[in-house]
Amino acid sequence: MVNTRAKLQKFNTTMKLCFSEAAMADSDHLATQSGALIGSNDDLLIQILLRLPVTSVLRFRSVSKHWRSLLSQQHFTLLYNKVSISPALFVSNLYIPFDVQNQSRPPFRNLDFYPDICGIRIVQSCNGLLLCCSKKGHQRVRKYYVFNPTTKQFALIPSVPGGMDVRKTIRFMGLAFHQTGCVHYKVVCIHVVKPDGLFKIQIYSSDTRKWKISDQSFYAPYYTPLRYGVFMNQAIFWAPSCDNPSYFKLDTHELKSLPLPSVGVYGDGGMLLYFGESRGHLHLVETADWGETHLHLNVYEMLNDHSGWFLKYAVELDELLHAYPQMINSYQDPSSPRYYEFELFDVVRGEEEDETFMVIKIPGKIIRYNVVYKSFKQIFDLSHLHDISYGRIGHSDVHRYIENLASF
Repeated sequence: MVNTRAKLQKFNTTMKLCFSEAAMADSDHLATQSGALIGSNDDLLIQILLRLPVTSVLRFRSVSKHWRSLLSQQHFTLLYNKVSISPALFVSNLYIPFDVQNQSRPPFRNLDFYPDICGIRIVQSCNGLLLCCSKKGHQRVRKYYVFNPTTKQFALIPSVPGGMDVRKTIRFMGLAFHQTGCVHYKVVCIHVVKPDGLFKIQIYSSDTRKWKISDQSFYAPYYTPLRYGVFMNQAIFWAPSCDNPSYFKLDTHELKSLPLPSVGVYGDGGMLLYFGESRGHLHLVETADWGETHLHLNVYEMLNDHSGWFLKYAVELDELLHAYPQMINSYQDPSSPRYYEFELFDVVRGEEEDETFMVIKIPGKIIRYNVVYKSFKQIFDLSHLHDISYGRIGHSDVHRYIENLASF
């Protein structure tokens, strides 16, 4: 009886093992069939890959030529941007996402890609590439780099021709790169000639690896600062900082006049706080009026034909002041533009109108302010940080690194 029972148990164990092996074989067969089905269906494969982090997508480019081609197509990269884009900026080496509910991993953690004894800071971001330069030192010895955070590749830009006399008078360096148009990038340099205030333009191309002097030039006061380089619609714009502001079209090498909003940033107008691009729209933000509180801001948007501006949003930050009274600098006169301490980092256009927000730094904090609902929330606490340097990265660039096939 005992032997019979033992034989039955052994028989049952054997049968279970056989069934288990058969099931595993069937499972492997089904998995192979499923894998083949997914691999042969680009639409299904794309839907799966869209939900992966950027590091995984980049790694999967090496699976096959078919996958590399698929993941490099504009159709996929545009879809991936729409699904995964997470606006953010860097404060020193800290990655600060604007969406505290959807904190994705940073594309890089520091700028130690090149041993520059002066350190490296971000000058401008452009569709996933970064223009960087030496953090310290005089302009005449400053080095410039283009850095691709996706591949961790970088290029040291050759010195601007003309010797020390040109390099020490550089007023502007801007990056132009569009991942869907060309794998090459350009760097635009504007320098001034003493003593007459003639500003000249030179363009470096990663294709030719040479600088070219443009025939275009313009006059402005010698110490005019040209700030906030923005590349959009095949043109480099710089923030209005002189009486005849301009922008430079890279496709035709034309210098065009940049009109100002009707109120303007000169004369009786307010103070320029921000100049940048979001979702293909150029924005300019200034205080509403010198005679009003400096907490009232006008957000202007440029017309599509670049012929002028219109008032997109009128923003009042009074409620923000009530919540954060530390914005008041009691050492300043209330009429002074420095009476309220805040800095506008970014204007971020949402997919829907009511999703548009500003990113504002106040003493010790970074705030996200919805311009439609006038609601706000803290997204980062700066109070524990010291000696902070801000490396501002365009919100639309932080997760576009997957698109980069830039030539280095």
